[in-house]
Amino acid sequence: MPRIDPPPDWVLQRRRVIGDRIRAARRDRGMSQERLAELAGMDRQAIGKLELGYTSPLLDTLLRIADVLDVDLADLVRRGE
Repeated sequence: MPRIDPPPDWVLQRRRVIGDRIRAARRDRGMSQERLAELAGMDRQAIGKLELGYTSPLLDTLLRIADVLDVDLADLVRRGE
């Protein structure tokens, strides 16, 4: 079985930034994690893990979240602060 190395620090940092942007957009809309999860077809724990940068979302997941939050996907994943 091939060994899978952990992601480099810069990837983990970008993941946290994306999670922060998801959280900010959700809060700007007065939406709970539970409601976002329901509308995006996910569970609340998955949203929490994404917002904290603990997991790496699939593109399909990011597309659903961006759609529910009515934000451009590019705004969630762009480089820089």
